[in-house]
Amino acid sequence: MKNLLPARWRTALGKACAGWKRQRGQSKFPTSLRGDAVECNICGWRGGRFADNLWHERTRCPACHSLVRHRMLAALLDGHAPRPGWDEASLFAGKEVLHFAPEERLRKRVKRAAGRYVTADLDRPDCGLCLDMSSMPSVPQGSFDVVVACDVLEHVPDDRAAMRELHRVLRPGGKALLTVPQKDPPAATDEDPSVQGEAERTRRFAQKDHVRMYGDDFTARLHEAGFAVDILGADQFPQSVVQRHVLAPPVLSVQPLATNFRRLYLATR
Repeated sequence: MKNLLPARWRTALGKACAGWKRQRGQSKFPTSLRGDAVECNICGWRGGRFADNLWHERTRCPACHSLVRHRMLAALLDGHAPRPGWDEASLFAGKEVLHFAPEERLRKRVKRAAGRYVTADLDRPDCGLCLDMSSMPSVPQGSFDVVVACDVLEHVPDDRAAMRELHRVLRPGGKALLTVPQKDPPAATDEDPSVQGEAERTRRFAQKDHVRMYGDDFTARLHEAGFAVDILGADQFPQSVVQRHVLAPPVLSVQPLATNFRRLYLATR
């Protein structure tokens, strides 16, 4: 049936409906979060500010629960990185990708872009492969073009072996996209295999299932495994992107183990 409304009326009606839907979506959340100052670049939620989490104020998306590191990775994939080759198409299009401990929202995005997409974890039944990252004999050498592991290595007892394995399963020129929690200010990695109890691990490494808290020597460990390493911090994104998507905590945490300055690591074999 022919639409009898003039084009300008249809446009105005469409904008009004979009605004109503946005307000309706915001009504699920506290009044203090409503507005349009920030936007989650993973799920699209908009608000006046993000919610707080245990470590940082105004950094957690109330809709999909994304944190700074997730949105920084999404900004990278969106093409906001300062150099070519750090975007979704360059990293994933037509590539064979191995994703460890995949976050649900990022999992969908990477899977959609990749040529072949494989998930892995040591414990999760929703992943395709059950793998110990530090020993993967079932994965042939040079099987993948890209490995993604966001905040995984701090859980692995022998992270140096894991880095060597990541290097092995990548093809020449392949890339590992990595994040880890790190001390602020920069310091040496703190690790101690004798720390076993959950309470002591939380006190020492910030989480009960962490076995270390990384320092700036994380890059050196990747070099030892044979990787060339590029590092991307929030200060290398456009300031408008940092503010809109909150790629850095608006309020720095005073907690001694808080990671105020997140980094993305692109390690190339």
